[in-house]
Amino acid sequence: MSDQRIIDLLRGAGLRVTPQRLAVFKAVRMHHNHPTADQLIGQVKKMHPGIATGTVYKILDILEEKRLVKKVKTEAGVMRYDAVTEQHHHLYCPETGQLHDYFDPELNTLLREYFKKTKISGFRMEDVQVHVSGKFFKDSS
Repeated sequence: MSDQRIIDLLRGAGLRVTPQRLAVFKAVRMHHNHPTADQLIGQVKKMHPGIATGTVYKILDILEEKRLVKKVKTEAGVMRYDAVTEQHHHLYCPETGQLHDYFDPELNTLLREYFKKTKISGFRMEDVQVHVSGKFFKDSS
């Protein structure tokens, strides 16, 4: 993703574009493996050695609040960040810590219809994310 596209996304969310926000958002966007805050901090500090750890955390919170990233918590309690904001689910292997995006429009429709039909009193569903735990293996065929 180009710097200009990232700048447009930040501005579109009503955020002022700063070098720190640009660096953090860019770091999240370039990862496809749901990085932790510590991984992002390490990467951002390579380009911006003077950035404070607290600043990176604040920026991640702002990006999440503006729905530019999503937080994904693993069963081990580790918070990871996902730059994919379209509806999707996650496949997680607790043994290896691998976390993969899983896109399934049919499952999305099934879940939306289920919650529309169920009508939980006093609750309005906005998003559903299924987190499936299992074990990844190499296909032997």
